[in-house]
Amino acid sequence: MMKINGKTGLVLEGGGMRGVFTSGVLDAFMKHNLYFKYIVAVSAGACNGMSYVSRQPRRARVSNIDYLARYRYIGLRHLVTQGCIFDQELLYDKFPNELLPFDFDEYFKHSQSFEMVTTNCLTGQAMYLSEAHDRQRSLDIVKASSSLPFVSKIVNVDGLPMLDGGIVDSIPIHRAIESGHDHNVVILTRNKGWRDTGKDRKVPAFIYKNYPRLRVALSHRLKVYNAQMDLIDRLEAEGRITCIRPLRPMEVGRIENDVMKLERLYEEGFALGEQFAQENL
Repeated sequence: MMKINGKTGLVLEGGGMRGVFTSGVLDAFMKHNLYFKYIVAVSAGACNGMSYVSRQPRRARVSNIDYLARYRYIGLRHLVTQGCIFDQELLYDKFPNELLPFDFDEYFKHSQSFEMVTTNCLTGQAMYLSEAHDRQRSLDIVKASSSLPFVSKIVNVDGLPMLDGGIVDSIPIHRAIESGHDHNVVILTRNKGWRDTGKDRKVPAFIYKNYPRLRVALSHRLKVYNAQMDLIDRLEAEGRITCIRPLRPMEVGRIENDVMKLERLYEEGFALGEQFAQENL
């Protein structure tokens, strides 16, 4: 049992389509009227976080599951036509502005303390951005935060070239603690104990040739991610954070088109979010 107050932060990991787990958890929070004052979110976590901050239950679910089946917005054809494996025009323009209207008015009431993480391609460092007035800048930030390297175009925000925040800070727990949040709830999209067993590889100079610091960051991102997972386990053991993470073995990939798998993961997130809300409200 933990007391949720203004000092409690909420941290949302990315993970591409595994983020449907997070949207399930957040929908359960909304059902129980559980809102955190401070939220820091990365990539898919930022997309799901926006619909939580705008107080729109099921919006992220419809976008991630129902509309995936209808619009098939993941695929190599988008890489050819738009330079991105996701149909960004649909996701960051048609969805929020027409098909699944995003409630900017409600969002801006709460978004001052909602930070989205991007990677600055010039410095190779994380940036933590929020926006409380400008609709287009809000969409640009979340688009940058979710623009996976190698399969997305670089996005300009405030004249700076940016990509996915997960390159350098995929679980921004340090940021939450530094912002004065003594206890944090962390929503993860991987099972406990999971580590990336892949090998970091040096990014050749002809890729992102104007951004040497981005190349350095990309060349040791797995090491950085695994170190963050170690930190999460340590903070959890010390009782400084509460983690909500999938318990069933993960069957959803970062880029996933199987709606049944996504549905199961959403339902698991919803059940765990509901359990957390009932125990802590």
